[in-house]
Amino acid sequence: MAEQQAHQANQANQAHQAQRAKRNYSIIGPESKRAQERGLASAEWYTSPIPRAKMKELMKRRNGPAIRDTIIWFGGLVILGYLAYLSWGTWWAIPAFLAYGVLYATPGDSRWHECGHGTAFKTPWMNEVMYQIASFMVLRSATPWRWSHARHHTDTIIVGRDPEIITERPPIWKILLLEIFHLYGGPNEIRRFFLHTVGRMGEEEKEYIPESQFRKVYWEARVYLLIILAIAGACVYAGSILPAMFVFLPSFYGAAVVITFGVTQHLGLYEDVLDHRLNSRTIYMNPVLRFLYWNMNYHVEHHMFPMVPYHALPKLHEEMKPDCPAARPSLWAALKEVVSALIKQKKDPAYVVVKPLPPTARPYMYGIEHNLDIKVQA
Repeated sequence: MAEQQAHQANQANQAHQAQRAKRNYSIIGPESKRAQERGLASAEWYTSPIPRAKMKELMKRRNGPAIRDTIIWFGGLVILGYLAYLSWGTWWAIPAFLAYGVLYATPGDSRWHECGHGTAFKTPWMNEVMYQIASFMVLRSATPWRWSHARHHTDTIIVGRDPEIITERPPIWKILLLEIFHLYGGPNEIRRFFLHTVGRMGEEEKEYIPESQFRKVYWEARVYLLIILAIAGACVYAGSILPAMFVFLPSFYGAAVVITFGVTQHLGLYEDVLDHRLNSRTIYMNPVLRFLYWNMNYHVEHHMFPMVPYHALPKLHEEMKPDCPAARPSLWAALKEVVSALIKQKKDPAYVVVKPLPPTARPYMYGIEHNLDIKVQA
C-alpha cells in the first residue's frame, strides 16, 4: 500500500511539474499528440444525470423566442443608430456610438455562437442566414469558425486540441488587453480573409476544416472583403468615416463586453480534463446581460448539453443544480475570480480554481490517469 501511494504521489508530482512548464498551445504542436496518447482527444465526457423525457423536452427547438429576440435586437440597433447619427459631430457621439457598438458586437457574438450550433431557430435556413450575418458582424470567417467551434466542443480546453483557448498559461496579458478593442483577433481575422481570398488555408485550419469545405471558405472570404471594400468606398464618397462607424468598426469599438463575457467562460479553470464542471463557469446575470449573451452565462450547462437551445438553458440549469458547483453570483464576482486566478497563474501556471460540489453531486471526473495537485480557491 505504501509503495502504491508513493507511486501515485510521484505521478502527481510529475504531472504538477508538467503543468508548471510552459506548454505549446498550437494544435499542430507536440501537445496534440500527447493529448491523443493520454486519451483526451475526442474522448467521452462526463454528463449529469437528466431523465430522458426531461432532456427530450429541453432539446425542443422553436422559432418564436429567436425571432422575437432578433426583432428586439435589430430594432434596438436602428434606434441607437439613429440617435448616434443625430449626435455625429458632437461629444454626445461618444456614448451614443459606444451604446450602438456594444449592441452591435455583443449580440453579434452570441447570435453567431447559437446559430452556429443550429439551435437558436427551429428552421435551419433561419439559423444559417443569421449565422452568416453575425459572422461578418463580429469579423469571423463563417465556415472556419463553425469547424473551430465544433473542435472546441469536442476537446474543450484540451491543450494542443482546442483552437479557441483565449490565452495560454502563464497568461499573455497583452492579448487580453488588446481584445478589449478586438485588436488581436480582429486583425488576425482580416489577414485570414486575405489568405482565403487567394485560395490559401492556414496550417492549423487544415487540422479541423475538411478539405471539402475549402472552396466555401474561399468564397466567403471574397464576399467579406467585397463588403469591407464597399464600406471603405462609401467612406471615401461621403468624405467621412461615418458609414464604417455603423458597419465594420463597431466590431472593434464595441468589443469590450464580448471579451468580458469570453474570459469568464473557461479562464482560471482546469485544462486537460473530461468534466465541464471543472473547466467551464456558470454565472448568474441580470436579464439585460442574459439577452445580450443569449443565456451563455449558463456555460457548464451549454457545454455538457450543447444541443439544448439557449432559451431552455435556465431550465436545464435547475435540473443540473444538484450535480454542479454553485453558480458564480454575478459577472463581477466571476471577473474577480478570473483576474485573481490569472495573476496567480503568472507565478504558478498549475494554479486552478476548483469549487466544492454539493453533497448530491457525483465526484469530479478528471479524465486522466491521476489527479493533479489541486490548489482550491473556495
